[in-house]
Amino acid sequence: MEQIKKFELSKEYLERLQSGIAVEDTAYILDSLAGVNVADIAAILDELETAESIYVLRLMESQLAADILIELYDNTLEKVLQEVEIKEIASWIQLMDSDDGADIISFFSDREREEIISEIDDRIKLEQILELLRYEEDTAGGIMAKEFIRANKNWNVVQTINEIRRQAENVEKFYSIYVVNNKQQLLGRVSLKKIILSASETTIESIMEDEVISVPVDMDQEEVASLMRKYDLESVPVVNAKNKLVGRITVDDILDVVQEEAEEDIQAMAGVSADIEESDSVFTISKARLPWLLIGVIGGLMGAKLIGFFEGGISKYIALASFIPLVAATGGNVGIQASSLIVQSLASKSAFDDTPWQRFSKGFLVALLNGFVLAIFVFLVVIFLYGFETLFGITVGVALFCVVLLSSFMGTVTPLVLHHFGINPAIASGPFITTTNDLLGLAVYFGVAMLLLNL
Repeated sequence: MEQIKKFELSKEYLERLQSGIAVEDTAYILDSLAGVNVADIAAILDELETAESIYVLRLMESQLAADILIELYDNTLEKVLQEVEIKEIASWIQLMDSDDGADIISFFSDREREEIISEIDDRIKLEQILELLRYEEDTAGGIMAKEFIRANKNWNVVQTINEIRRQAENVEKFYSIYVVNNKQQLLGRVSLKKIILSASETTIESIMEDEVISVPVDMDQEEVASLMRKYDLESVPVVNAKNKLVGRITVDDILDVVQEEAEEDIQAMAGVSADIEESDSVFTISKARLPWLLIGVIGGLMGAKLIGFFEGGISKYIALASFIPLVAATGGNVGIQASSLIVQSLASKSAFDDTPWQRFSKGFLVALLNGFVLAIFVFLVVIFLYGFETLFGITVGVALFCVVLLSSFMGTVTPLVLHHFGINPAIASGPFITTTNDLLGLAVYFGVAMLLLNL
């Protein structure tokens, strides 16, 4: 068994490796990377210049180079692919699983794709990749692999084992054998354990499990991830409209989907309007961040204008201005808490999820309790610690209570509305909620102050 070297990337090693590349010290480069995990080698190449990464890749055995290529960050991979000859790219693709090969080809224009395809000699691999390219990127068909092991229901155990040996040459990992009929329609699955323990002449149909979970080719990748997580599946077969088995999705494919979706939600919550990487250009990153920052600035200007409407009241009761940050911060925090919980519940997609009305009712009750506790606490602090009069303490407390209720309402309803219209509800957990609640909170605060203090 090949030993995997435990590896930690250090600045010293990176500098030594770059020096080795500069003088073409092939022996040192190959020796230092021998036994290092593919993912670790990819992490090293992500830190090198493009030309250096290509040099190292070309020193590697072809299969290892293809495996490393798959693990590179997208921005590194794109730069490498731009500098490498079409024929070399095609040779790497032939050594990849079909889904990885399709991902590589998707980086290129239509003309470049045709050139790459013309260089691929493995016709079976080519057909598989071309089929995958027909599907939308974020569907089950777009993330599935064409490499899997199937057995006809009429085969006996000996025939099936022989077929497994033949098919396994092209399948790196397999968790079960899918059973099909003569039309290649999915009927069930059978475990390797059952095949090994059964008599030689036993038919596969008699030992298969006919209750098999499958997904259609057009199912959204998030739904596939949710289904595999719910049923703890290591792989799931993919079928077309006629229930013909066309591919499979493995747990490592789903981990990529989960990470991708989580990054999108985090960026949406942070007010980043596009999928960006730290290594992207200054212009690209600024373009993704600027829209929500502008909304925040506009919201701040509107808040300043709103405060101006109550300038007369503030001049009579200067202390009102002291508690503006308290009201704004509390409203923003409550709104983000409420919206984050709703976004999380929407992402779980449980069959027993509460209805929108139940979610709203629960959120309202939580807001009542939290608002009451916060209002009492602030009232006591304003009266006994700051020494203000009772009426002023009541004003701040009541205003804060109203702001908590309103912010909770906005934080609960906004993501539900966005979700209803097919918009990513995570957007509601970022600058949108904060800016909206700042404006509404200030309006409520000064409205309560005018009412109770007769401003």
